[in-house]
Amino acid sequence: MSHPNATLTPRTRLRLARLIVEQGWTVTHAAKMFMVAPKTARKWAQRYRLEGVKGMADRSCRPHHSPNKTPEQLVRRIVGLRWRHRLGPVQIGGRVGLASSTVHAVLVRCRINRLSRIDRVTGEPLRRYEHDHPGSLIHVDVTKFGNIPDGGGHKFLTRLQGRHNAQATARRTGERGNQYRPRIGTAYLHTVIDDHSRLAYAEIRGDEKSDTATGVLRRAVAWFAEHGVPVERVLSDNGACYRSHAWRDTCRELGITHKRTRPYRPQTNGKIERFHRTLADGWAYARLYESTEQRNAALPGWLHFYNHHRAHSAIGGTPPVTRLTNLPGHHN
Repeated sequence: MSHPNATLTPRTRLRLARLIVEQGWTVTHAAKMFMVAPKTARKWAQRYRLEGVKGMADRSCRPHHSPNKTPEQLVRRIVGLRWRHRLGPVQIGGRVGLASSTVHAVLVRCRINRLSRIDRVTGEPLRRYEHDHPGSLIHVDVTKFGNIPDGGGHKFLTRLQGRHNAQATARRTGERGNQYRPRIGTAYLHTVIDDHSRLAYAEIRGDEKSDTATGVLRRAVAWFAEHGVPVERVLSDNGACYRSHAWRDTCRELGITHKRTRPYRPQTNGKIERFHRTLADGWAYARLYESTEQRNAALPGWLHFYNHHRAHSAIGGTPPVTRLTNLPGHHN
């Protein structure tokens, strides 16, 4: 397509060519009328004689011959290094003796210029999936965060200050570990996320046993039901709590089909793994918390922000709640 400032568009070229070819205008007079060079007018007139109206269309600017084009054998070697080793342009360029810009151009032409599109384990293209309606599948998992000593931890303070705060907390609680080291403990965050809408539910618990996990599942299913989302399937990893008889019986009681990921294959549960990273950046490590209780109190507010206000890049830059079409107030 012609650029906006082009003197001759395809329609104008046709008028120019017809004046010369069909009406007998001289090249000079026609070029003067359309304010172009005689050479340009002669070119379009000649194309009209040979190709007719189709000859007035834009053509590719690509040259007929590219003597400096990267050889096909070298292109295959670049692609092979990309697939097998997931190397970047700089590393590949060092191996094949080409500039990184040339390697990048080859990767762009082959549409493998982003490592995010390649499975880092197998080197194969990622196969993404998404269930077609809310509740068709929910993902469950457990992530852990260290408890915070009184006054804050070392992630925002110095390690020395964090150690002093941990010792002071241990003196207050009486919790000591091996060699009388202060023991702060761990927070187990049970998370649930809907595959289609990315609507998330989370609870902080003191362990990841089967009774705790089944209790979280019951409350999560009830919470999703309040939002008009009936849960049909649940996907988990192969953790002990998800392999227990209690979990199996709870899923059967709730009428939910339980599916597990392939061992050592966290990519299958990738949506909730990515949610854990967002959770860590947006809530757990977002600011200085002076106690575990202060961090725990901030979780409900952050979850509301995530579900109702935070733009989600995987669903078109809209919040997860916008994918629920049966909520009150959605149909005005």
